[in-house]
Amino acid sequence: MKIHEFQAKELFKKYGIPVQEQAVVTAAEDAREPAEKMGGFVVVKAQVLVGGRGKAGGVKIAKTADEAVEKAKAIIGLDIKGEIVEKILISPAADIKKEYYFGLILDRATKGITAMLSKAGGVDIEELAVTRPSEIVRFHINPAHGVDEVGLRKALTEVFESPTLVDQAYETFKRLYSMFIEKDCSLVEINPYALIEDEKLLALDAKVNFDDNALFRHADIEEMKNPEEYSADEIEAKKHGLSFVSMDGEIGCIVNGAGLAMATMDIIKLYGGTPANFLDVGGSSNPEKVLNAIRIIVGNPKVKAILINIFGGITRCDDIANGIIMATKQINIEHPIVIRLIGTNDAEGRKILTDAGFEVAEELGVAVEKVVSVA
Repeated sequence: MKIHEFQAKELFKKYGIPVQEQAVVTAAEDAREPAEKMGGFVVVKAQVLVGGRGKAGGVKIAKTADEAVEKAKAIIGLDIKGEIVEKILISPAADIKKEYYFGLILDRATKGITAMLSKAGGVDIEELAVTRPSEIVRFHINPAHGVDEVGLRKALTEVFESPTLVDQAYETFKRLYSMFIEKDCSLVEINPYALIEDEKLLALDAKVNFDDNALFRHADIEEMKNPEEYSADEIEAKKHGLSFVSMDGEIGCIVNGAGLAMATMDIIKLYGGTPANFLDVGGSSNPEKVLNAIRIIVGNPKVKAILINIFGGITRCDDIANGIIMATKQINIEHPIVIRLIGTNDAEGRKILTDAGFEVAEELGVAVEKVVSVA
C-alpha cells in the first residue's frame, strides 16, 4: 500500500523526524491562505502515488501567495503517468545547501532490511544505481539482531561531512527504522534529505509503502488508504476475498494458487499473449468465487478471451465447473472461454463443461495456445 507525501510526512512527524510545515488543498484558490501564512515563498507539489512529478510539471516554486494560486491552477487536473492530480501540498521553500538520499527497503536477497544512503540526493535512485552505483552506500540489517550501531555510524560517516550531520542523520535513521518495523513498511524513502541553514537536516520529501498483508494490525494506516491506488476491479475483488491485480493485456485469467497464477501469466506471454490480470481464487471450491471472478473479468473492456486454469487439490474441479455454469446463467458472457482442469474430480468437472459446450483441456500448453489464438 502506498500513501501520499503529505501523509508520509504526518507519519514522520509522529516519529520525531524533522519535516516542514505543510498544508493540503484540493482547489487552487485555497492555496492562497497557507501560502500567505508561510511567507509567500512556497513549493506547490502534486500529490499522486507515482514518481516523476517534477519532470511532469507537478512541482513548482511560487514567490508570492498570488503566484501560489497560479501554480496550483497549473497543477490541479494534471495527468501524471495516468493519475490525475486532485490534491496539492503547500510547504515553505527551503534554501537547500546540499541534497542527500536516505532510504530503507525490505530486501529479500539479504532476508533483511537494507539502508541506502547517498550524497547524490534529489535524483532517481534507480537511475543512480545503474549509472553511478559507487555513490550509494548500503547498510544491511538483520531485524532479528537489530541495528549494528558501530556499523551504522561508519556508513553515515561515509555520506555526511561533519559529526554534527552524522549525529542528526543517526537520530533520523533510528526513528525511521522504528517506524519501518512498527508499521510493517516495505519501503521508506527521504529524497531529498536536505541540508539547510544552520547545519540542519530536513526531510523535504517522503515516500512510504506498507505491506498490505499486515494492514489488519494497523487501523491508523488502513485509514490512509487512497482509492486511486486501486482499480475498480481490484476494489471489487477485495470485497469478494479474491487476490486480484489489474494489468493491461487482453486475456483474463482465473487461477487457483498464486504460484500457478504467476506461471500461467508467464506461459501466456511465452505463447504471444498478454494477461489482463492476476487473479487467484484461492483454495476454496466455492462456486460463488468463480462467479464473482468471471463477473469482474468480463467487465474489463480490454479482455478478449478468458483462461480458467485450475489444479485441483483442496479445490474440487467439479465445483469449479458448476461455478462456471452458474456464471453463464447469471452473466451475459460474450468472450470465448478456454478451461484447463486437472486434479481432484477433474474428469467429472471436464464432463460437466464439455456437455455444456465449453472448450476444455487437460494440458496447460494446449489451453494457453488456444486462448491466445482466439484472443
